[in-house]
Amino acid sequence: MQAFLSSVVSVAFHGLAYGMILYVISVGLSVTMGLMGFANLAHGVFAMAGGYVMLSAMGRLGMPFPLAVACAFVAVALGSMLLERLLYARLYTAGELDQVLFTIGLIFMSVAIARLFYGAMPLPVHLPEYMKGQLRFLDRDFPTYRVFLILFSITIAALLWFGVERTRWGAMVRAAVDNRAMAQSVGVNTTRLFTLTFALGSGLAALGGALGADIIAIQPTYPFEHLVYFLIVVAVGGLGSLRGPFVAALLIGVADTACKYWVPEFGAFFIFVVTIGVLLWRPAGLHGRAA
Repeated sequence: MQAFLSSVVSVAFHGLAYGMILYVISVGLSVTMGLMGFANLAHGVFAMAGGYVMLSAMGRLGMPFPLAVACAFVAVALGSMLLERLLYARLYTAGELDQVLFTIGLIFMSVAIARLFYGAMPLPVHLPEYMKGQLRFLDRDFPTYRVFLILFSITIAALLWFGVERTRWGAMVRAAVDNRAMAQSVGVNTTRLFTLTFALGSGLAALGGALGADIIAIQPTYPFEHLVYFLIVVAVGGLGSLRGPFVAALLIGVADTACKYWVPEFGAFFIFVVTIGVLLWRPAGLHGRAA
């Protein structure tokens, strides 16, 4: 019994850490898809880019881990603004098939570029010494790195909630999500709003990719291998929502960890079954807006 309880605590802890990383990466996709109605399947590209920027900054420039992570966020956010204005904005009024084909094309291009510059194998992450130890809590040892991920991700979630619910920018985002035409009619500059929101969502993906590089390995096929999980978080949580993806990411993180630990032969089978069941019950997601 003691061994079972220990395994439950371990699965819950590691699943929580994994779920928080999924949330940080996916929440930007939820907001941008809800706001812009753009089927951006290339969202994982920004997470991969954040991981590579962080690893390059640490390995080639000798930056400390916190500064390298900050550089990943800023660099990818700025780069995504350029992509949004040059490429994405041209397809806002296009059909969903055009958007899907465009973003799938971006994934193939990013995979080829990443393989050219970084090789085909996952890159190792050299965490600083202060994140390699263990923290003692309730007579158990927990990895310092994963404790940091959980606390940091909760802080990001709280800041996002405050930004969306308690600031003028958040009010404009919520107005544009609810009724874009009405927001434009009262003077909201939706072009600038779209660009800034897209940059924030991409920067958050980069932040999640960089922070979670020791959990979700950074490699050229990253955008394809993890795309389905990012989409599940958004679909189950609900487009344009902050709370929905948070709940969905935690559920998926814990469930996926539990399945791999206790019934590895089934892989992610139960995750897909639960996803189908939730979407049949609530097609708009747990906290999505009904059509």
